[in-house]
Formats: sequence, C-alpha cells, structure tokens
Amino acid sequence: MTGGRAPKRKGDAFERAVVAYLCSHGFPYVERAYGAGRPDDRGDLDGLAGFVVEVKAHRAIDLAAFIDEAVVEARASGAVPLVIAKRRGRPVEDAYVVLRLCDLPAVLGAVSEEEAP
Repeated sequence: MTGGRAPKRKGDAFERAVVAYLCSHGFPYVERAYGAGRPDDRGDLDGLAGFVVEVKAHRAIDLAAFIDEAVVEARASGAVPLVIAKRRGRPVEDAYVVLRLCDLPAVLGAVSEEEAP
C-alpha cells in the first residue's frame, strides 16, 4: 500500500467533514458507514435513503473510477450512485457532487415529488 496512513487520515477527515456539513444542513441521520471493502459494501455514508454515496479525497480526481465504484456498490440495492469528491485546498462545501446523467431523472423526480402540492 502506498502513501502510508496519511491518505487514510485525510480521507477519514473529509468523510467526517461531509457528515457534519450534511447534518447541519437538514440531514440529521447521515453518518459514516463502516466496513469498507466488505462484500456488501454500500458506500461511505449511511442515512441518505435511496443513495449510495462514495466520498473521495484523492490528490487526482478520477471521476470514471469513482462513479464505477459507486455503481457497483449501488447495483444490489437499486439506489442512485453518487460521488462527493473533495476539491483540493477548498472547504467541504465546495466539494463536487457527481452522478451519471442516467441517474439524474430519478433525483429530479424525487425533488419534484417533494414540491408537489
């Protein structure tokens, strides 16, 4: 394994920052998911129903690989795969949120249903 423990610490810190941000913005049940790498891995965050979320704090942003990982983890549950990728040198609220275009209608449909009278 390259990089030692520093990359893991940075990744863990970013996951905690994302959880704190989401909790303080109306998603009080979001928490870090534990057991990465297990056969039934369902992403890095729990508490966002309908989504499998991968949180990435890598030096280089590799959207294809990040999304592919989220898609594999979401496949069994039918959830929408989503990636939150850290922007280097920027605060957590400036992170990128990425999903595939084919998943956007499901997200927009959920938003529309919430707004319906």
